[in-house]
Amino acid sequence: MSHVGSGKAASSKEQTGLRYPSNGKTIYHRPLNRTKTAELSQAAFAYLFSEMVIYAQRRVTGIQELEKRLNLQGHPIGLKLLDLLLLREPPRSQTRPLTIIALLHFIKINVWTHLFGRQADRLEKSSNPDTPDEYMIVDNEPLVNAYISVPREMSQLNCAAFVAGIIEGVCDGAMFPARVTAHTVGGKEEGEMWPGKTVFLVKFQPEVLEREALLGKG
Repeated sequence: MSHVGSGKAASSKEQTGLRYPSNGKTIYHRPLNRTKTAELSQAAFAYLFSEMVIYAQRRVTGIQELEKRLNLQGHPIGLKLLDLLLLREPPRSQTRPLTIIALLHFIKINVWTHLFGRQADRLEKSSNPDTPDEYMIVDNEPLVNAYISVPREMSQLNCAAFVAGIIEGVCDGAMFPARVTAHTVGGKEEGEMWPGKTVFLVKFQPEVLEREALLGKG
C-alpha cells in the first residue's frame, strides 16, 4: 500500500509546473480569432474602434484632450504587445531591443505587421540638429482613420492618436521612455496620392539619448 501511494505522489509531483507542447508553441502563439485567416474583419474593427472614439469623446473640452484619451487607450496595449511579440520569436532571438534604431525597426516591422498585416511605410530621423531626440514613423494609409468621419469643426483631429499610444507603450515597455503623437501631413487636394498620410512623431526622453551615447562609446 505504501509503495503504491509513493508512486502516485511522485507522478503528481512530476506533472506540476508549466508544461510546454512538443512543437515548442505555447498559448501565446495561438491567434484569438480561430477563422481560417485568423484575422478580424474590418467591419467588426471599424464598429469597435468607432465606439472607442465615441467613448473617449465624452466630457472632453477639445481636440487635444480627445487625442490624449485615445493615446491612453492604446498605451496599455503597447506594453502587453511588446512581451507577446517577443514570446512569439524563436528562443535565440527573444531579445529586447537595446538601441533606438533596433526598437524603431521592431515597431515598423513587427508591431505594424501584427496589427495591420503590413510594415509601416517609412522610418526617418529628424534632420533638425536641435531635435536629435525625434524620429518619425510614417503610415500612408492608417487603418484606424479609414472609417472615421471627422466633423469640419474637428478637422485637426487624428484618431491615429490611438496607435501613437500603442507605440508609446512599446517604447515604455522596452525601457525607452518617449512621447508619441500622431500628425496628419497628407493634403485633401485633388490628385493627392496619400491624403490621409500620418506621421507618428517619437520624441525620446533625455536619459534615453544619454544611454545611447554611452553605448556608442563602449
